[in-house]
Amino acid sequence: MRLFPQHTADVTVGDRTMRAEELHGAASAVAARVQGAPAIAVRAEASPETVVAVVGCLLAGVPVVPLAPDAGEKELAHVLRDSGAVPLPDVDLAARASFSAPEPGPSATATALILYTSGTTGLPKGVPVTRRAIAACLDGLAERWAWDADDVLVHGLPLYHVHGLVLGVLGPLRVGSRLIHTVRPQPLRYASARGTLYFGVPTVWSRIAADPAAATALRHARLLVSGSAGLPAGVARDLAALTGLVPVERYGMTETLITIAADARAPRRVGWVGTPITGVQARVVDAPADGETPGDLQVRGDTVFGGYLGRDASGFTGDGWFDTGDVAVTDADGWVKIVGRKSTDLIKSGGYRIGAGEVESALLDHPAVTEAAVIGAPDPDLGERVVAYVVAADPVPAQELIDFVARTLSVHKRPREIRFVGALPRNHMGKVQKTRLAG
Repeated sequence: MRLFPQHTADVTVGDRTMRAEELHGAASAVAARVQGAPAIAVRAEASPETVVAVVGCLLAGVPVVPLAPDAGEKELAHVLRDSGAVPLPDVDLAARASFSAPEPGPSATATALILYTSGTTGLPKGVPVTRRAIAACLDGLAERWAWDADDVLVHGLPLYHVHGLVLGVLGPLRVGSRLIHTVRPQPLRYASARGTLYFGVPTVWSRIAADPAAATALRHARLLVSGSAGLPAGVARDLAALTGLVPVERYGMTETLITIAADARAPRRVGWVGTPITGVQARVVDAPADGETPGDLQVRGDTVFGGYLGRDASGFTGDGWFDTGDVAVTDADGWVKIVGRKSTDLIKSGGYRIGAGEVESALLDHPAVTEAAVIGAPDPDLGERVVAYVVAADPVPAQELIDFVARTLSVHKRPREIRFVGALPRNHMGKVQKTRLAG
């Protein structure tokens, strides 16, 4: 199954640009070297060499195992042993070859990537991603975002995750749009890139919104996309004022790629990730479509994996749906809003089911709050009580924040306790690590 058209656009990483014909020639040289390998491990630094290595392996039909550049020895040893991947030697960007995959070429069900989970519940697990899944994901997003060869995509996201690699590299190659990777997702680099389409996580957009000069420079763009976590309403408002744009949001995970996305042509609904893309179905279990009641989010369709590498197909229901582990609400129009992770973000307090994400969004609407994370702590009366960890730009009484949430949401969703902290623990993608917050 062909993942890329015959003619792709230029790729720029940092200050180095590869013309389409240079990329294809160098990738073909890699393909000739790796053909027949069981899998190839690529240290996925933000570089043209990484792009060439990944494309070359995919041309040869060899699964790619992207490695985080800062991965430790224990993690590397586990991933290499678990995947059976062979590390790729240095890539020569000047090498050229004319490579044609044997007919009929890799099948649609052949593994293209083996991505590894974050390992929050044990050793990282390998997720085989098929060529069909990648194609379905990218084609669905191209339709949803009107993404085509006239676009110039800009981002600075890591190249070993779904967001930065699948969407951010394979996406423009499949669509035929030019890619500018800024190496780091810094406001000034985004501002100077002059793209039409920008990818970022909420932390990136928050920093851009705090830099009016950089944000104003994005006014020429046609679309901003936010993912990996919920976009705070305050950040969306600031971006709208400075750029004239509110980012669209989307939802996915390593096991499913992107399954739900907002349409670029639809009115913006901050905090809502949209509806399932073509070829995907989603359901929120045991919850009415009232836009309020949370339930377990399950998905199925063309982008969803078939099971972890070398393990049983855990996580699937008896009728074939993948249980994402996320909690969501849905409305009558089929729009989905992610409330949080079932393991850490669904709080059962006084007989109510409360989504931590909803409370966090309410807190972030207070002008004094810059960061917020909400968890459920054991409580002898309520079962769990809502506890909020807050980073405040200005001094603010805890009771003021509690009352603010009670007025914004239902009273039973208010925090029972506010704990002020200097910063929230985050991982390399900017996601809050709630397991490091005390209950």
